[in-house]
Amino acid sequence: MLALSRKKNEAIVINNNIEVTILEVKGDQVKIGITAPKEVPVYRKEVYMQIQNANQEAVDAGGMEALQNLLKK
Repeated sequence: MLALSRKKNEAIVINNNIEVTILEVKGDQVKIGITAPKEVPVYRKEVYMQIQNANQEAVDAGGMEALQNLLKK
């Protein structure tokens, strides 16, 4: 993990096309802004984990088999 210090209105750039800017610091909360191309999904980690779990549950419930059967038609 790379740890960087930034102040309000300072930013970091990731992969030449994603910019993360510190918008506000209030106590132990930091508000950030993310500028990224539309094709780059950006999620809060807890939402991302819910999506991953739901996808895994679908696969475990036979979702892949149903999808493969659908594609065979």
